[in-house]
Amino acid sequence: MNRRKFIWVAGGGAIAAASVATVAAGGVWSSTFPAGAVQAWEGPVGETDPRRRALAYAITAPNPHNLQPWQVDLRESGVITLFTDPTRVLPETDPLGRQILIGHGAFLELLVVALAQQGLAAEVTLWPQGELPASLKGWDRRPVARIVLRGGAVADPLFGQILKRRTPKSDFDTARAVSAADLQTLMASAAAAGLLPGGSVEPARLPALRELCWESAKVELLTPRTMMESIRLTRVGPREILKHRDGISLNSPFIRLADTAGMFDRNAPPAEGSPGYKAAMDRFSGHSRSAMGFAWLSTAGNSRSEQVRAGRAYVRMQLKATEMGLGVHPMSQALQEFAEMQPHFERAHQLMLGKGAPRSAGDETLQMFVRLGYTKAQVPATPRRPLAKFVAA
Repeated sequence: MNRRKFIWVAGGGAIAAASVATVAAGGVWSSTFPAGAVQAWEGPVGETDPRRRALAYAITAPNPHNLQPWQVDLRESGVITLFTDPTRVLPETDPLGRQILIGHGAFLELLVVALAQQGLAAEVTLWPQGELPASLKGWDRRPVARIVLRGGAVADPLFGQILKRRTPKSDFDTARAVSAADLQTLMASAAAAGLLPGGSVEPARLPALRELCWESAKVELLTPRTMMESIRLTRVGPREILKHRDGISLNSPFIRLADTAGMFDRNAPPAEGSPGYKAAMDRFSGHSRSAMGFAWLSTAGNSRSEQVRAGRAYVRMQLKATEMGLGVHPMSQALQEFAEMQPHFERAHQLMLGKGAPRSAGDETLQMFVRLGYTKAQVPATPRRPLAKFVAA
């Protein structure tokens, strides 16, 4: 048999595959994730502590590369202390840890919303022992937030969307436009102190923004160290997915057969011109070209607190989009701070904010950039680790 290498590439679900004559169409393996790997999306089961019940919702928060980098301490009565796991970071694509902290903001917002559903108000103090340093190498166990529980909370109308929320990693339906009114509703959902939401569905602006998505995605795909960072987080087939319940899960019959046959290479990026290379390019080109609108979030500066607040605003945007039946998919490669991305980082700020990229922590900074559209099929839930993995007791 003529063996060609298969490779999965960065960005959450892009599959590149070469043809194999012995693979029949319509394989016998199901592509559904193992039930245990997505059990978190059923909500709290058997939990009586209101903090743990709220945390069962919070662990479904969106986060980069599905690292799920959150840790909480419940040893203080009536308090939840949130930490980051310094082993679950992305030093190549997120060298400053900015995206990781945006993920912490999303976790924090879902936690607050889930507490409110139980009548508990959350008094949130960010960085009670000071902000984490700029370098990931200096990250330690200082808490991201201390949450003190009080009574008298009012339920949040977006609570009902938490377990329905999904991140679509597929092409959008180009026959369905996103209206300007829907974009305004989405932007309003992310409005918060210090947050500056923006967006566009204007036909004249979309080509340049689509091109930015495509060109910046290629940089991440074609830079070996950033590509390999994602490959190392690949989980193939039900056994690996159930074991890890994190990273990027691949469970299609085709890719599982390739892995079983030893044709799924996790040790090197695909060679230029190879089937894997072409499929990766086609996948991200499709994501970019099918965007029917874009939204972004910026902050007045780029402090650690602003990064966390951006995450809180972003997940509210995605919950609102879920309520509206609209797909929201991050395409924030252009906002990554590694050296090869710098031209696109500059271009992103020019296109969206009309100004140059930030030169200091006090300059306005883009935190999130997402594509908008309507999906053509149901979007699956993403695996999550069990609640116990996040709790120190």
